[in-house]
Amino acid sequence: MPMPKSVTKVKKDGVEFISSVDRIQYTIEELSRAALRDVAKLVRKRMIQKLKKLPGMKRSKRIYGSTQYWVRKRDCDLQIGFKHDTWYGVHQELGDRNQPARHILRGTVMENIDEIRKIEGQYLSAIEDENKALALIDEKEYVPEGDEE
Repeated sequence: MPMPKSVTKVKKDGVEFISSVDRIQYTIEELSRAALRDVAKLVRKRMIQKLKKLPGMKRSKRIYGSTQYWVRKRDCDLQIGFKHDTWYGVHQELGDRNQPARHILRGTVMENIDEIRKIEGQYLSAIEDENKALALIDEKEYVPEGDEE
């Protein structure tokens, strides 16, 4: 969605009222999405690094490819985890009768909480400066890169 018109002008009794609420709302939503996308990249990268260190995982590339994230535009939220059709990713996270729970995703997020806050703060502090905000917002829809190894 392109940026809305910058202002709404209303004139009454020689006084001009200018509202840029739509533009600001758009900027805040796009900054939030961009921050979530960068957080997702960080968490996924760290998850893959953690998975590579697990015994028996060095040769199994399919679990790396099973990590995925979605930044949903409508709800402006982040979902990150393992693809729904990959039983091995879910079993690594939650465990089962033959596999202990390893909490890869949960552990990765908790270990990197300070970096996540730093990323979010960088984007949300740009709200004060429109030019800085526009530089951080990528107008193109994000297409995930190939699987990292």
